[in-house]
Amino acid sequence: MYCFNNDYSEATHPRIMEALLKASQEQNTGYSMDTHSQHARELIKQEIKRDDVDIHLLVGGTQTNLLVISSALRPHQAAIAAETGHINVHETGAIESTGHKVLFQPSPDGKLTPSLIQKTLDFHTDEHMVQPKMVYISNSTEIGTQYTLAELEALSGYCHEKNLYLFLDGARLGAALTSEINDLTMADIARLTDVFYIGGTKNGALFGEALVITHPDLKPDFRYMMKQKGAMLAKGFLLGIQFEELFQNNLLYDMAAHSNKMAAILKKAFLECSIPLDSDSSTNQQFPILSNSLIAKLRENYQFQDIGPYDETHTIVRFVTSWATREEAIHQFVQDFKALLNTI
Repeated sequence: MYCFNNDYSEATHPRIMEALLKASQEQNTGYSMDTHSQHARELIKQEIKRDDVDIHLLVGGTQTNLLVISSALRPHQAAIAAETGHINVHETGAIESTGHKVLFQPSPDGKLTPSLIQKTLDFHTDEHMVQPKMVYISNSTEIGTQYTLAELEALSGYCHEKNLYLFLDGARLGAALTSEINDLTMADIARLTDVFYIGGTKNGALFGEALVITHPDLKPDFRYMMKQKGAMLAKGFLLGIQFEELFQNNLLYDMAAHSNKMAAILKKAFLECSIPLDSDSSTNQQFPILSNSLIAKLRENYQFQDIGPYDETHTIVRFVTSWATREEAIHQFVQDFKALLNTI
C-alpha cells in the first residue's frame, strides 16, 4: 500500500535527522534562544534579503495561523480568506475560538483578488458588524494553485491602501517557489506581505514552521503570545537545528522541487488518459476527477484522499507527493492506473 494522502507521511530528510543526532548530546539554551535557532534566523534573513524582521520558530501550521491572527486583531476585527482557505475549512474553528470571525469569499482558483476582498469590505460597513482587518492567503493554495508576482503586488498595494494586514500561509511555500510556473522569490514575499511563514512540516522537516514578521506593529510582545498559547517549545533548539539545515545547501528548495517533479509525472499521466483535473496545479497536489469504480480499484493498493463528489458517478480526489516520494513508486502507480483504466 503506497500513500499519496499527504506530504508529511515520512519522518524527515536524513540530513536533518543526522543534524539532530549530532546535536543530541549538546546542552542548549531553551525556548529558541540557542545558537542553532539564532543561526537559522540569520540564514532566513539572508534568503529574504532583510534584516529588519522578527523570526519565530513554531511547531505547526494551525498553531502559527492562530497566533498570528489572534495577536494581530482587536476583539472586533476579522480575517478575510478564500472559501477554500485552511483557516476556513481545516482548522476546527481555531480562529473563531479566539473570538475572531473568518470572512470568506468563493474563489474558483483558491486565490483572493482585490475585487473579491472589496466585496467583503462593501458588506461590512459599520460598527454593527465585525471589521475586516487581515487578508489571509496561502501559497501554494489549498487546491495547489499559486500566486504570481503581479498578483501578489496587486494584493499588497490594495491591502496597504485599505489599511489591511496581508498574511501569507506558507505551509507549502517550498512547493510554490519551485514550481515550473513560479516567478516569485522568498525576498519578494518578505517585501510584499506583513507576515508570512515558511513551512517545514510539509517539506521534509520533522516538524516546524518559521514565522517572519515584517510589519512593525505586529512585532511587539509576540513571544508573550507564544507562551500564553502554549507555543513556546522548551526544546526550541530542535526547531533551530532543523531550519538551520533546511536553509543550507539548498535543502528546502531541493526537497520541494522533488515533490513537484513527482506530481508532474502524475499530472502528465492523468492528462494523457483524458482524466479531467479539478484545478490546474503545478505544485505537489493534484486533483483528478475519477469514476467511483476506478477509485475503488485503486484503493486496493494506494491511499489518497476524497475531496468531494463531482457527480453521481465521479469523485474529486487528491494525490499529494513529498520530498521522499520514490520515482519508481510513481511509475508503478501510472502503470497500474492505466491498466485499471482499460478494465473500466
